[in-house]
Amino acid sequence: MTNEQANPKEKAEKYNIDLLLDVELEVVVSFGETQMPLRDVLKLGTGSVVELEKGINDPVTIMVNQKPIARGEVVMVDGNYGVKVLEVESTADRIRSLG
Repeated sequence: MTNEQANPKEKAEKYNIDLLLDVELEVVVSFGETQMPLRDVLKLGTGSVVELEKGINDPVTIMVNQKPIARGEVVMVDGNYGVKVLEVESTADRIRSLG
């Protein structure tokens, strides 16, 4: 196959991905996880504290489509929480994990 024959397919693939670039995805930042017996879950109410397995300075996981794509640290931005990205999966790995 010549380069000229491969070009239309590459152009079509690029065009197809361009159509998806404006799609909005839910981004979830995971601060930690824990396991609790059902009896303790049923006791949860306003003011309850759920202890997580992570410390204040531990990295958090940034997830899209329930797949981890990056890690970061919690920061304050104008009185709100934010996440400073420290590590990112490669673009190919991120796209592959979304499929």
